[in-house]
Amino acid sequence: MALKMRLRPNETIEQAIRRFKKLLERSGITKELRRHEYYEKPSEARRRARLRRLKALKKKQEKLGIR
Repeated sequence: MALKMRLRPNETIEQAIRRFKKLLERSGITKELRRHEYYEKPSEARRRARLRRLKALKKKQEKLGIR
């Protein structure tokens, strides 16, 4: 995935870097890099996904007042 960004007229380097960082974050590249930083066994990925689902379910139940 190629990201392109042009400097705007009268834009400082600091502003351009800030805009570039936001562009990277919105595109999901930083999250993807962190995810692939270390190898994760498939069983660990499934476990993490299951825990994420359980946490979301528990949060939803607490919001609705269900025990």
